[in-house]
Amino acid sequence: MALTMEAVLQRARPVMPVLVIEDVGLAVDLAAALQAGGVQVLEVTLRTHRALEAVSAISEAFPDLLVGAGTLIHTEQFLEARDAGAHFVVSPGCTQRLAAAAEDAGLPYLPGVMTPSEVLQALEYGYRSLKLFPANGNASVKMLKSLKGPFTGIRFCPTGGITPDNLAGFLRLPNVTCVGGTWIAPDNLIRARAWDQITQLAREAQLLGGDLERPT
Repeated sequence: MALTMEAVLQRARPVMPVLVIEDVGLAVDLAAALQAGGVQVLEVTLRTHRALEAVSAISEAFPDLLVGAGTLIHTEQFLEARDAGAHFVVSPGCTQRLAAAAEDAGLPYLPGVMTPSEVLQALEYGYRSLKLFPANGNASVKMLKSLKGPFTGIRFCPTGGITPDNLAGFLRLPNVTCVGGTWIAPDNLIRARAWDQITQLAREAQLLGGDLERPT
């Protein structure tokens, strides 16, 4: 059975780490630290020159992890991500050309939205799992509550602005399946090779999410 974005987000709950990897030599150790903390799904953003190499390294070393490529803003990146071993792809927005590129690549796609009009556009392209970006604290919690009524059955993964302090507020929303977070593996801890600290941050997020009911 083909992997769906809905299945990816369910497996990612409560938090999908969003990773910016500068040194590809640290990618495997970073993934090991996150997996030790209970992470099953992660996203490597294509913001660095060797990000695709990091995707390949993690995918090869941990076949049981779902590895996504994020921050895709050019159509050619979709095939590059697929060829690097990505299991799914993520964009900060949604356009017709990006949606077509995702279709051509045959990968589950999480497009970004911010407004009701953008949600409608994504729906027209056939997407029902969406990334809310950027997620700005209480304002975004209120927006997600407002979107629940007119957009029944749509599930969101808020990203960009999620912190341990507001994590629970997002996860309690019935239309939020999981959130994307950068705080679990910040650049300073990666550079310091502080794998135990990263594992602990991942474990704390998993424990918090486990105390909350899943969306229905």
